[in-house]
Amino acid sequence: MDRERKASTEESLRFIRQSLKSEEMDHLEGIHFDSLYPHVFVTLGASGDLAKKKIYPTLWWLFRDNLLPKTTTFYGYARTSMTINQLREKCHPYMNVKSGEEKKYEEFWKLNHYVSGMYNTEKGFVTLNNELKKYEQGYPMTNRLFYLALPPSVFEDVTVHIKNNCMGEKGWTRVIIEKPFGRDAITSQHLSDHLASLFKEEQIYRIDHYLGKEMVQNLMTLRFGNRIFGPTWNRDYVASVQITFKEPFGTQGRGGYFDEFGIIRDVMQNHLLQILSLVAMEKPASCHPDDIRDEKVKVLKCMKPLELENVVLGQYVGNPESNDPDARLGYLDDPTVPTGSNTPTFALAVLKINNERWDGVPFILRCGKALNERKAEVRIQYQDVPGDIFDGKAKRNELVIRVQPGEALYIKMMTKSPGITFDMEETELDLTYGYRYKDLKLPDAYERLILDVFCGSQMHFVRSDELSEAWRIFTPLLHQIEKENIKPLPYKYGSRGPKEADEMAKENNFAYYGSYKWVRP
Repeated sequence: MDRERKASTEESLRFIRQSLKSEEMDHLEGIHFDSLYPHVFVTLGASGDLAKKKIYPTLWWLFRDNLLPKTTTFYGYARTSMTINQLREKCHPYMNVKSGEEKKYEEFWKLNHYVSGMYNTEKGFVTLNNELKKYEQGYPMTNRLFYLALPPSVFEDVTVHIKNNCMGEKGWTRVIIEKPFGRDAITSQHLSDHLASLFKEEQIYRIDHYLGKEMVQNLMTLRFGNRIFGPTWNRDYVASVQITFKEPFGTQGRGGYFDEFGIIRDVMQNHLLQILSLVAMEKPASCHPDDIRDEKVKVLKCMKPLELENVVLGQYVGNPESNDPDARLGYLDDPTVPTGSNTPTFALAVLKINNERWDGVPFILRCGKALNERKAEVRIQYQDVPGDIFDGKAKRNELVIRVQPGEALYIKMMTKSPGITFDMEETELDLTYGYRYKDLKLPDAYERLILDVFCGSQMHFVRSDELSEAWRIFTPLLHQIEKENIKPLPYKYGSRGPKEADEMAKENNFAYYGSYKWVRP
C-alpha cells in the first residue's frame, strides 16, 4: 500500500474518532490495527453477484492494506452449497490481485469460511452462530458485522433470524442493508419499523455507495472549509444546480431486474437526492454524523412532493445508424423486459427548496441509461453577469464537481483570448485528481463505507427519518406514473436523452451552450 493512501486512511480514522460523541467511543475498541478482540464479518448472500463483484474484493483490499483489525475473520452464508475454493474461484476475476500480493492473498482466503443454509428458516442461522462461536471462543468480547447482500424479499426473515440467533453476546453487532429500501413511502416505512423492532438505529447501516465517492465526500470540505464559496452559495448568485448521472450502456440483458424499479427508484430517489442534500444543507454544528444528517433532513423537509409537470420521462430506442450492435437495440428489445413496458430509463426532475437560502433556485436531477457518455457530476451555474459590457458574449460561470469518471473540481470562467485581439473564450480553473495527485490511488466507495462500519461512523449512511423524507418527495409521482401508465418519451441510444429534457432545463434557468468541452490534462 502506498504511503500517501495509508496516511490518508489513518487520518480518516482519527477524524472519525474525533467526530463521535464521548459515549460512543466504546464502539471503537478493536479498531486499532493491533486489536485483541475478534471481529467477524458475515456476508449474507455470499454466492451472489454483489458479493463476488463488490464485497469480497473490498474486504480483500482492506485486508491487503492492513486497514482491518488483525483479528478479523470472514464468513459467507448463502443457500448455494459450495466450498471456500469454489467461492474463491467465483470472486477471483474481480479481486485485482497484483504481482507480489500472492502470499497475502492466500492469508486472506485462509481467514474465510462458508456456511450453507436457507434464509427463511432458523436452522441455518443456528449453524452459523455455532461456527462463529468456535472462532470467538476464549475472548472476553466479540464484534459482529452482517452485510445483507440479498434481495429485499428476504430482508425481514434474515434480520429476524440474526436477532434471534446471531447477535454477539458481548461487544457490538452491526447490520448493513443494501438498497432498495422499499418501493415507496409505505413499504419503506414498513421496513424501517421492522428493523427498529429488532435493532437500535446506531446498529443499522443503510448503505448508499454514492456517499462513499471521493468527490461526494469532498462536498463538505469544499463548502465549509473555504471562505471563497460561502458568500455566493445562495439564491442571490446561483441560477440553477444540475446533478447528473449518465450511463452509456443499456440494460444489457438484465432488464428484468431494472424493470421492477425504473431509473427514478434506481438512481434519482437515492443517489442524486443524497448529493442534493449535501450541496444544499446548512453548515452543521459539528462533524458528528448526527449533526450532519440533521441538516440533510432539514433540507428534505423544505421540499414539496415532486409533480409530474416538473418531470420528463424517457425510454431508449435502438439507433439503427450506430456501428455498435448493442446500440441498435432499444429497451424493449431486451428479452428480459416485459412486452410493452413503460418503465422509464431516463428521468429529469426539477425540485425546489423552500427556505431562505435557496428559494426559487431550481435543482435539476438528471439520470439515464444508454446516453452519450458515462458521467456523474454536480454543476452549479451562476447568474448572468449584471451590466453586461461584452454584447452578450460572456457565458455563465459554473462550478463543476466531477464525481466520475476522473474525479475533478473545476470552475468554468471567461477570459481574454491570448494574443493581440480582445476576444473572449471559456476556460477553467482546474483541479483534476489524476493530474494533481498522480501517485495516489483513491479507495473504492465500498472500501470507505465498510471501514466506516468497523469504526462505528454513520456519517455516510442513510438514517430512517432521512429515508422517510426522501420517499415522501417521490412516492406521489411514482404512484401516478404507475396508476396512469405514463408512457415515456423515446430517445435514441447514445443521445443526450429526450429533447424535452433540455427544454425543461432551459425553462428552469439552466443555460446549455454546447460550445465548451472540459479537456482532461
